[in-house]
Amino acid sequence: MSNYILPIIFILLFIFCIFKKVNVYDTFIKGAKGAIKLVVDIFPFIAAIMIAVALLRVSGITTWLTRLCAPVFNFLGVPAELCELVFLRPFTGSGSYAILENILSTYGADSYISRCACVIMGCSETIFYVATIYFSQTKVKKLAYAIPVALLCSVVGTILACLLCKVI
Repeated sequence: MSNYILPIIFILLFIFCIFKKVNVYDTFIKGAKGAIKLVVDIFPFIAAIMIAVALLRVSGITTWLTRLCAPVFNFLGVPAELCELVFLRPFTGSGSYAILENILSTYGADSYISRCACVIMGCSETIFYVATIYFSQTKVKKLAYAIPVALLCSVVGTILACLLCKVI
């Protein structure tokens, strides 16, 4: 059944466009042109965040932060093994998936640490990546509250994820 969902949506959309007398091909071309312009506009922002993440990992800052904050995370109920994941998740999706894969292969899929890591990945977001993409295309330039609140929510979500994994 799921194989038919997208074709059905496209057919319904095409029928709706015919009913509303919308030129589907011209509208598609206009949208594709806009998408290419959008990619060109946001590429420098994406490149900057990717370079920053690579520099964080190569320089050893994430390892240093992990060692520094491990006691605090342990006190809050977050295993020290998840510190690097918690630090990198707000910056990069692919990098945090690589850390998740490492955690799963090291501790096993059914371990407490792996379950916590999976829940953290599912309930958190790449905050700086999303802020970079969305705010680069809007007139909102004051991020004084948006990013700190998002980071706080991410930490609270991490603590709750570990608590729930311990209870369940």
